[in-house]
Amino acid sequence: MADPVLRAQHVQVRFDAGRVRAVDTVSLEVGRGEVVALVGESGCGKTTLIRSVVGLEPLAAGSVEVEGRPIGSSGKGRALRAVRRRVQMIFQDPTGALNPRHSIYEAVAEGLRIHKVKGDEAALVSDALAAAGLRPPERYLRRFPHELSGGQKQRVLIAAAMALQPALLLADEPVASLDASIRGEILALMRSYVERDGVSIVAVTHDLGLAWNIADRVAVMYLGRIVEVGPAEAVLRSPQHPYTRALLSVVPETGHLEQQILTGETPDPSKVPSGCRFHPRCPVVASGEAARLGIEDRCRGVDLELEVVAEGHEVACHAVSVRST
Repeated sequence: MADPVLRAQHVQVRFDAGRVRAVDTVSLEVGRGEVVALVGESGCGKTTLIRSVVGLEPLAAGSVEVEGRPIGSSGKGRALRAVRRRVQMIFQDPTGALNPRHSIYEAVAEGLRIHKVKGDEAALVSDALAAAGLRPPERYLRRFPHELSGGQKQRVLIAAAMALQPALLLADEPVASLDASIRGEILALMRSYVERDGVSIVAVTHDLGLAWNIADRVAVMYLGRIVEVGPAEAVLRSPQHPYTRALLSVVPETGHLEQQILTGETPDPSKVPSGCRFHPRCPVVASGEAARLGIEDRCRGVDLELEVVAEGHEVACHAVSVRST
C-alpha cells in the first residue's frame, strides 16, 4: 500500500511477564480515507491492538508508524507526542469517557488546549459540535454529560476527536452501548468524516453487521492474530476462514450461509494451541473434513501465516490452502 496512514508490522503486545500473548505478530496497513473493521470475539486482542497504536499499550516487538512517523516501543516520549494529535480514539462507553464535572464545551476544548491548536477556541468547539450533529451548538455548550442521551454523548466524543483534524480515528466498539435506533446515525456520521475530510478509521467491533454498513476492508482476529483480511465485499459475501464463516453465519444479512455454532470458549492467550490456533473449535476439524483432506496433523501442529487467495484477500487456513492448489 502506497503511503498508508497506519502501518503496523509484526506487532506483539504481551502481559503477565510475557506469558499472555494478547497481540501475537500482527501486521496491518490502513490507507488514507479507508475504513477498516477489526472484528472478532471478545478477548481476541482487537482493543489491545488499537491501544498499542496510540501508545496506551507498549509493544513487546514489532513497530507502528503513523503517516511515516514511528511510535516508540515504550509507548512514551517525543515520538508518541508528535503523532498523538494525528491519531484520536473513541471509546466504547461515552459516559465513562466524559468527565462528569466538565461541561460539553470543556470536553471538546480540552484536546485543543493540550495540543495548543491555534485559532478561536469557541468557534472551533462550536464548529466541531455542529459537524457532529449537535445543532445548534449553543444549546449544548454549557450542558453536562448527565444531561445528554447516549447518542449525544457519543457525538460529543466524536466532535472532540475531530476538532483536532486527525488523520486516523480509532473507534473501539463505537455503537455497542447505543440503542439500535441510534447506531445507524452514528455510523453514518463517522462515514461522513471519511467522505468530507478524508480521515481513515479503524473500527473495532464484535458485530460483523457493523462492517456491512461502514467498512471498506475487514480484518478478522482470533486469539491475538489476524486470520483473514480483505475487501469488505469479498470477506462478508465469500468468507474463506472457518472462523469468519461461523461469525457471519449468525448475521441476518448473510442468509446464504448455514448457521454454525462454535463450541467452547476462546482459549487462554497464555496457552495458545499448537498449529492453527483455531483448530480446537474448528468445524473443519470437528466434522472430519480436515482428516479427509489429509491436513488434520498440520491443523494441529503447524502454525501458518496469511496467504493470498485473491487480490487483496488473505487467509490463514490449511484447508483453504489445500483447496486453492
